[in-house]
Amino acid sequence: MPNEVKIIMADDHPVFRQGLRMIIESNPSFKVLREAGDGPAALAAARELKPHLAVLDLDMPKLDGLGVARELRGGKWPGEIIFITMHKEEDLFREATALDVKGYVLKDSAATDILTAIRAVADGKRYFSPALSDFLFNLGVAKKELREEKNGLEKLTPSERRILKLITENRTSKEIAADLGLSVRTVEHHRANVCTKLDLHGAHSLVKFAFDNRAKL
Repeated sequence: MPNEVKIIMADDHPVFRQGLRMIIESNPSFKVLREAGDGPAALAAARELKPHLAVLDLDMPKLDGLGVARELRGGKWPGEIIFITMHKEEDLFREATALDVKGYVLKDSAATDILTAIRAVADGKRYFSPALSDFLFNLGVAKKELREEKNGLEKLTPSERRILKLITENRTSKEIAADLGLSVRTVEHHRANVCTKLDLHGAHSLVKFAFDNRAKL
């Protein structure tokens, strides 16, 4: 963590913003460079001052927190972002994580969570309010399912996938070659390419992969 963590913060409610600033600056290592009351002002402050962190409300006039985050990420802004919000909707949480937002703090726990969040994010870690643990679990499951759905098949050419499909029909390389009008040598070359692309090793690994994924071929 830097010796002094430089921060900008944005929220359209002045009383909440000022209260949060007092909490943040109770840590002498945290310095709020500027407050903003709407999205464009937050965006301008982030670009001009280049703080380590931008603490942004999701709901802001003219440009919301997600919009500010998209603009900053699109411009390769080097800082990190923490969202503060009253919303517990999972779709907003997923949008935030897709933008590589490192912190997500609920307003009803901001007084206790914000210092921990800033410290964690400034140290290169992530922080999400404990009340969002179910969202984190669901996000992990979704990523696992996506990995399993892809499972390497997207790396294969149509010819390689056709050969895998024929393998699940217990065809030999000679039979596959005859079916596809190829030489046996070409079929063996395709099989070797599939093994390389999918990091498969051993005599039966290709056959096992083909049968495990035949519904997707």
